[in-house]
Amino acid sequence: MKEILNTLSVWILPFIISVILIFGACKKVPVYETFTKGAKEGFWVAVKIIPYLVAIMVAVAMFRASGAIDFIYKILKTPLDKFNIPPDTLALIITRPLSGSATLGLFGEIVNTHGADSYAAKLSAIITGSSETTFYVLAVYFGSVGITKFRHALLTGILADITGVVLAILVSRFFFYS
Repeated sequence: MKEILNTLSVWILPFIISVILIFGACKKVPVYETFTKGAKEGFWVAVKIIPYLVAIMVAVAMFRASGAIDFIYKILKTPLDKFNIPPDTLALIITRPLSGSATLGLFGEIVNTHGADSYAAKLSAIITGSSETTFYVLAVYFGSVGITKFRHALLTGILADITGVVLAILVSRFFFYS
């Protein structure tokens, strides 16, 4: 089974690219010109979102440097201890909706501090995989196209993040906590 998955993982991307090229040729689409046009548009979208990226990165850095995460942990210490949520993981939970890169940085710190096979690392990995950078997506992508009314998207994103974190905690406790 492992050999099949390895072979599949090596060939899946070339297969998908080939299918796209063949499909485009059959439909008489100028594939290369369409690709370069899309790349050009993508470049300008990237340029447009730079201010939003800078703003969200500054906000995350200020939040971490302010000591707010330590303050929140002190307030929530009892319920966090009851559910075996390490302080480092709380920082990851709080940071995840704001920035994926900050979350990966925190995840790296957790792995370096506690070890890759620790409960904190496994819990953090599941949380990272089961939640989204909600505020980042709203700020960057909605901001780049000029959407200003995103109330329902915000609520839905936050509820999805909370659901992902709660399920990650339950799954981690079930499989990894001894």
